[in-house]
Amino acid sequence: MVIHYKCPNCGDDMSFDSESGKLTCLSCGRQDAIENFSDEFITTTFEENETKEYHCENCGAVLLTDTDTVATTCSFCGAGVVIAERVSGTLAPSLVIPFSINKVEAVAAFKKWCKNGLVTPNDFMTADRIKKLTGMYVPFWMYDLNSRVRVSGSGTKVREYTSGDYIYTETSYYRVFRDINLDYMKVPVDASEKMEDGLMDKLEPYKYDQLKTFKTPYLAGYLAEKYNYDDKALLPRAKTKIQSFIDSYIHSTVSGYATFIPEQKEIESKKMKSYYVLLPIWMVTYHYRGKDYIFAMNGQTGKVVGKPPISRAKVAGWFGGIAAITLLIFRLVTFFMGGGLI
Repeated sequence: MVIHYKCPNCGDDMSFDSESGKLTCLSCGRQDAIENFSDEFITTTFEENETKEYHCENCGAVLLTDTDTVATTCSFCGAGVVIAERVSGTLAPSLVIPFSINKVEAVAAFKKWCKNGLVTPNDFMTADRIKKLTGMYVPFWMYDLNSRVRVSGSGTKVREYTSGDYIYTETSYYRVFRDINLDYMKVPVDASEKMEDGLMDKLEPYKYDQLKTFKTPYLAGYLAEKYNYDDKALLPRAKTKIQSFIDSYIHSTVSGYATFIPEQKEIESKKMKSYYVLLPIWMVTYHYRGKDYIFAMNGQTGKVVGKPPISRAKVAGWFGGIAAITLLIFRLVTFFMGGGLI
């Protein structure tokens, strides 16, 4: 089933506008709140046999999608299309963070990010070779986790004191035990096999206070995919993501000791709850000197991640500058110590 959101004024297709947070008609400019949009202006088309071929109800063009696509745009007329059966039942997300950054703002944010590259080539920093900019909702599982942590080890405390002409160092040894209960809320793990996990992790954090109950109109005008991995399959990754936070918390509880050597550590993390959510991401394809570079941008905060090209000349100049400064400092120290300038 394909869903179109028709403008009550002119009958054209409407898309979600990130700036206003409303469904917007690009033809006549009408805007409607998603919560109040009437079912009267929602049209659906049913397809047989779950084929990958869909028909745009706006212009009649044939749309070809893979089995993971849940929202797309018509390449011919630009109409936003949502494939309803792929966001219903067990495939229905419970929450979504809508786009806060539109396409124009995304281009500006990317150009600003490119200009901040210390060792990127000068002609790359102009950011005038954007080949493709795609706004898409990426499927994530979000976990509420509880961790029971038991740690035991040996710690020391050191005290220095003076008696007469002597300075004494006194070291006390302790057995240390910690029994900790920790909750980690809304730990995100991307559930798309097409997305690079490391790239998705670096886009965090999101502002989770802006999570909204999922409604299909949020997808209108953007690409979206359904999950490839369920919450059970990705739970180990969620547990791995919180490991560094657990270690940091353990360290904070033994900060009063001069040294602490852990001898036994037991961590039992359990899932309290999981949510299927869609998070907004702009994917940027940048063509530079015959090669395509892929970058990702947080569609809510504008944070950009990716690996830009490196200018060898700038790297050499940067290290050369450090070497020159180091040599100057060495000569000044030598001079003030009475050795004269070398």
